[in-house]
Amino acid sequence: MKFTIYGSGCAKCQSLAKNAEAAAQALDLDYDIEKVTDVNSIIDARIMRTPALMIDDDIVVEGKVATPDEIRLMLS
Repeated sequence: MKFTIYGSGCAKCQSLAKNAEAAAQALDLDYDIEKVTDVNSIIDARIMRTPALMIDDDIVVEGKVATPDEIRLMLS
């Protein structure tokens, strides 16, 4: 499973990455995390608001920091 975090690298982006990791670990999933901070790459992914989380090829969170529980529900 691949998590992609889109954003500038700010505290909210870092929190979203930590919450995604916590959710995956709670479900005992194998995962990789990629952090994308390049503005052009964010635009190319059609992200309108950051932070954003893409799981595999689906944007599941945009413009907020989802909690580990919210992300875990998306993964179940």
